[in-house]
Amino acid sequence: MHCLARDAGISQATGYRYLHEGISVLAATAPDLREVLDLCRAQEMTHVEPDGILIACNRLAGVRENGNDPWFSQKYKSFGGNIRFLAAPDGTPLWGSDVEPGSTPDITATRTHVLPALYPAAANGLPTLADKGYIGAGIGMHVPVRHPKGHSETASDRGTRATNALIRHMRARGERTAADSRNAGEPSSTSPSAPTESAT
Repeated sequence: MHCLARDAGISQATGYRYLHEGISVLAATAPDLREVLDLCRAQEMTHVEPDGILIACNRLAGVRENGNDPWFSQKYKSFGGNIRFLAAPDGTPLWGSDVEPGSTPDITATRTHVLPALYPAAANGLPTLADKGYIGAGIGMHVPVRHPKGHSETASDRGTRATNALIRHMRARGERTAADSRNAGEPSSTSPSAPTESAT
């Protein structure tokens, strides 16, 4: 942004304002999650895949009553915004949520932004494949089965191992999308105040 603002002959603050105004216009025209899921059903997709990323941001002023910074993620040990997204079976990003502070647990952000729309979609024949972080999330969520505590996965029966392998295989492209998004976001610093709801 510094170089773009310099070349355009405007201040960096004005450049960021223009950036956020542009993002706001794009976000306002994007379909919401329920509309995206309706389109997925119309296209007869076999399933959808939820995941999330931490988008790096500058440190913000302010702390909670317990002294913790809401934008600091203990999971990733860095400042950022927690964004949930939905991918198609081929890994194509379909939708992104509004940003939550980085300290927000993934499952909490998912319950807020994603699950209320995924439940009726599952009831209408569009299941969700997710990782073990979504165990217990509710109807229509197909997740790997945890192996017995203190044992390797080989301790599980053959059917359970086959189910886990199948879910991991079908989610591989969606996982790749999340990894690519994380890698793309690492070098830059992004303001968490920018709207993030989007669709591709």
